[in-house]
Amino acid sequence: MADSVESPLEPPKEPVRLVILGSTGSIGCNTVDLISHHRDGFEVVALVANSNVKRLAEQARALGAKRAVVADARCYGALCEALAGTGIEAAAGPDAVVEAAVMPADIVVAAVVGAAGLAPTLAAVRAGRTVALANKESLVCAGRLVMAEADRHGARILPVDSEHNAVFQVFEGPNAARVEKVILTASGGPFRTWSGEEIAAATPEAALRHPNWAMGARITIDSATLMNKGFELIEAYHLFPVEQHQLDVLVHPQSAVHGLVQYCDGSLLAQLGAPDMRTPIAHCLAWPRRMEAPVSRLDLAQLGALTFEKPDMQRFPALSLALSALKRGQGAEAVLNAADEVAVAAFLERRIGFADIARVVEASLGAAERAGVLAEPASFEDAMALDGAGRRFADEAIATPGARAAAPTRATR
Repeated sequence: MADSVESPLEPPKEPVRLVILGSTGSIGCNTVDLISHHRDGFEVVALVANSNVKRLAEQARALGAKRAVVADARCYGALCEALAGTGIEAAAGPDAVVEAAVMPADIVVAAVVGAAGLAPTLAAVRAGRTVALANKESLVCAGRLVMAEADRHGARILPVDSEHNAVFQVFEGPNAARVEKVILTASGGPFRTWSGEEIAAATPEAALRHPNWAMGARITIDSATLMNKGFELIEAYHLFPVEQHQLDVLVHPQSAVHGLVQYCDGSLLAQLGAPDMRTPIAHCLAWPRRMEAPVSRLDLAQLGALTFEKPDMQRFPALSLALSALKRGQGAEAVLNAADEVAVAAFLERRIGFADIARVVEASLGAAERAGVLAEPASFEDAMALDGAGRRFADEAIATPGARAAAPTRATR
């Protein structure tokens, strides 16, 4: 943090310097909203967006950012025009995104969506930054690499995802060896009570109507298939000192309990809160302190009841595919993520049906196994090669309706 000699529970004496990667997305906008309520507590070093120049410029002006970066180099002129006369530096292109990630800062919020977030996240980790990680694909695609680099360079990774942040809040480090199980909760998405036939016929509009959370399009579709929960299990495996068999999922439609940790003495510790991403973001930005967040307080009396159920792997096979990829290791997770990203885009474009998302992912994992391309990524380039392979296999599966191949299940670590 800004001053390492101060008491960990006292407010920092200097504003916390922030870089926000993906500032115009859902997590980024929630972060911007949160720090706008604490303007004296934060100094915005840089904001990074993909191509939303209008929103990026508005954010940079409102927060007094030193630099605004757009990943799409074609938008550079528009960004310069939007920031004219402000004194805010404008930059564009993938290299500029990575440069922003390593600017002097106390916290880098990594919220770029998809595999595109891996390069700047790795750069921030290698610069020894504290990374508030919302880009789960970085750990799904290259979790062992990212965590090894964090250890090597003294970087701290704080989980922003609501489920992992919940576990982080109740995971007792000194008692890690006494943990029996880490449980992530899932809302069940919009199709929790639908039959398999109804789910197969679901439209993009129906899949995008999440009952509890307001998120981006891909993560909302992944929530509907439960693939997102599979990604989160992979992420949890890398974030916490647990084995694969210690990870579990419970469907919890009220989205009040976000994560639980079960200990050997029978204690089951849970973190609860309203379904608002500003709560886990605030926890990361203030850690190890607490900061006020303008979110609704959870009223348990009004809620009345909390219910839990096991996920149905038959109706939601994507979760099973993610678990298989985690067991297989050796880069299968990167192929899983890439194939899912391609399949979700195809579904949103109405080129495939909802049930075809899992079919495409399964076929891609099988094709990767047969092609012999699976190997644990030891570098960013390795991870991107696997990502590219997964996308190619997914495109082939989309072009071959009905193609199906069993996902590998061999366990390695």
